[in-house]
Amino acid sequence: MIIFLHGEDSYRLKKKLSEIVENYRKKNSSGFNFKSFEGAKLSYQAFKEEFRQTPMFKEKKLVVLKDVFLNQDFKDSFLDEGKKFSVSDDVIIFTEEKKLPAKDSLAKFLKANAKVQEFSLLTGAKLRNWAQKEMESYGLKAASGVIEKLIVHTGNDLWQLSNEIMKMAAYKKGGIVESGDVDLLVKPKIETDIFRTIDAIAQRDKKQAFDLIHKHLEKGDNPLYLLSMINYQFRNILEIKDLLEKGRPLSQLKMHPFVARKSAQQAAQFSLDELKKIYRKIFRADFSIKTGKLEAGTALDLLIAEI
Repeated sequence: MIIFLHGEDSYRLKKKLSEIVENYRKKNSSGFNFKSFEGAKLSYQAFKEEFRQTPMFKEKKLVVLKDVFLNQDFKDSFLDEGKKFSVSDDVIIFTEEKKLPAKDSLAKFLKANAKVQEFSLLTGAKLRNWAQKEMESYGLKAASGVIEKLIVHTGNDLWQLSNEIMKMAAYKKGGIVESGDVDLLVKPKIETDIFRTIDAIAQRDKKQAFDLIHKHLEKGDNPLYLLSMINYQFRNILEIKDLLEKGRPLSQLKMHPFVARKSAQQAAQFSLDELKKIYRKIFRADFSIKTGKLEAGTALDLLIAEI
């Protein structure tokens, strides 16, 4: 039997692989028939020899092959004999922590002959649901807006997100996580290009703002995540502008020093009224996406054009 685990979300992929290996070990306690290979330089002959060996105990073999997709010699040799492995009682697991080319020959074979599970990066409601369940697994509940703020701080990096939730669990020891807990415990993931995009908007340089946004989109960044970062930064600017207009110290805000300093510089480029209008436009763009009125990329373009 062949299992194929692939995708850019390395956190969930590794967790699934660990579950499979753990279940195997419970049923095959000797451990002698489990092997894991780094596939980039693995020779097909070495893999085949391992598979040919007669097990010392009456146990199934489990062989994990990591990152073989750049190993063309291995791929070519495996494809010549791959069918016999797919009907074997022993188990081969291929893992690949990236998006695969659509025309890759090994990927096509595995998708047709293996048990396949893809781990794409989580976004939107799926990401929020994952964070909610992760918090609940630690006996935590999230106050209104906490999940959204946590995601804005971490993005869809589940390694960081799970680590931050673990920290909050140690701090709270159960109960309700409030917005202030996130501010206290979670260091924001600083997105330099978002600051550059806001700078371009502040300087009324829409061409540069469009270019920066589309570089993110071409790189595969999720439009909803980009909008959430723009929303997060304009909210910071609005809060700082309001404090400055009232003559109050910025120390009242619990912000990362870099974020506070950069936001104060950007706040000087807008009037308070302009910032309120921009914030309403961001809200409308978010509403249009979530209600299906506009595709996310289009909504981002229109937002930049209207600011």
